[in-house]
Amino acid sequence: MMPFARLLLASVALMALLPPAARAELDVPRLKSAIESSVDADYPKLDTLYKDIHAHPEIAFQEVKTAAKLAAEMRALGFEVTEQIGKTGLVALYRNGDGPTVMVRTELDALPMEEKTGLPYASHDKTTWNGRETFVDHSCGHDIHMASWVGTAKVLVGLKDRWKGTLMFIAQPAEEIGSGAKAMLADGLFTRFSKPDVGFALHDGPFAYDSVFYRTGIGSSSADSLSIKFHGRGGHGAIPQATLDPVMMASRFVVDLQSVISREKDPTEFGVISIGAIHGGTAENIIPDDVALFGTIRSFKPEVRARMFAGIERTAKAVAAMADAPPPDIKITEGIKAVVNDPAVVATAEKVLKAAFGDKARTSPPGTPSEDYSEYVAAGVPSMFFNIGVYEPERVAAARNSGTPLPGNHSPLFAPVPEPTIKTGVVAMTLAVLSAFDEHARGK
Repeated sequence: MMPFARLLLASVALMALLPPAARAELDVPRLKSAIESSVDADYPKLDTLYKDIHAHPEIAFQEVKTAAKLAAEMRALGFEVTEQIGKTGLVALYRNGDGPTVMVRTELDALPMEEKTGLPYASHDKTTWNGRETFVDHSCGHDIHMASWVGTAKVLVGLKDRWKGTLMFIAQPAEEIGSGAKAMLADGLFTRFSKPDVGFALHDGPFAYDSVFYRTGIGSSSADSLSIKFHGRGGHGAIPQATLDPVMMASRFVVDLQSVISREKDPTEFGVISIGAIHGGTAENIIPDDVALFGTIRSFKPEVRARMFAGIERTAKAVAAMADAPPPDIKITEGIKAVVNDPAVVATAEKVLKAAFGDKARTSPPGTPSEDYSEYVAAGVPSMFFNIGVYEPERVAAARNSGTPLPGNHSPLFAPVPEPTIKTGVVAMTLAVLSAFDEHARGK
């Protein structure tokens, strides 16, 4: 931990570089320079924290050690920390006079997969997941988010003469399985603690580490799960006429299902249905009684979502009817909602991000992966969810020219470049939070 005296001196030096809070407009170039100086001075500790978390990841609702590391960091900064919210989450509050409560969220969890980056700080840890042993890897970049989260907290404490209100930093478990936000809310996140007036979160991705992407309105897709079991009549593979073949039904369904996307959904609207698993049978010469399929359904808009639900059910029943088989068991489970960014929050943050990053801060289309930050939005927190890059700009440009994509999130080869990425995350998030406080201070 940073000794208190060193932290105090760093904070005083940082505050001396900046005009007082009474200033009507944020002096973004000067502010950015001060933030960068602060991050540069403290970066070795952030780098150590990042690599420690990366090397020792934990999966959903098992993030005990990860949460403890972040709790210790936040207590050292003077935050009031409450642990075990939503099982393994934490809430850190820093009160600095009267004003709005601004929430900044990070995720804690990693993925049950093997890392293949070959980095000197690569994860070799294993755990038990769904009854089996598995490697664990921060291949979605949540470790970058955590380091940026701690760095942002440190800078904002050092800038406390520039804002008035309450910082609400939350570290959420189980984002990867879409359950962590719900668990924290069910455990009283907005009743035991104050409900924030504004919320922010970021996510990294396989683009240039000096860039920031944002959008107004829909920012990510909804995610729903699908399971279907086709029932047949098993028998010998050499006598198919005596059977009702559920493998054939499942195969037909996988192909016919895509007609819902290509012919029933408006082609200008986003919607994806993907079958990720098919289970059935035991041997090559046995036609099984049943075959089960499991998939994911993604969309941006509720009306597209409803259209796809109806198409899935109708197609599955039709496939079974064509085979003169019993009706299939169909289960569609509604999961994560789409993140919807608040226009006013984005407009305020956009001004400072454009001033700080120029044309490297720009709008982008909604992302097709899903994100359970949407639960906080649905609970009434006006928010902005934005993205930062993780790779060298030259490497990104070369990949674009060659047509060969770089390893992205959830790839075993996903390997962010830590230092520029974390610094970009801290600068962008700090400026976004300060813009929210500044807007409130000026009565807008």
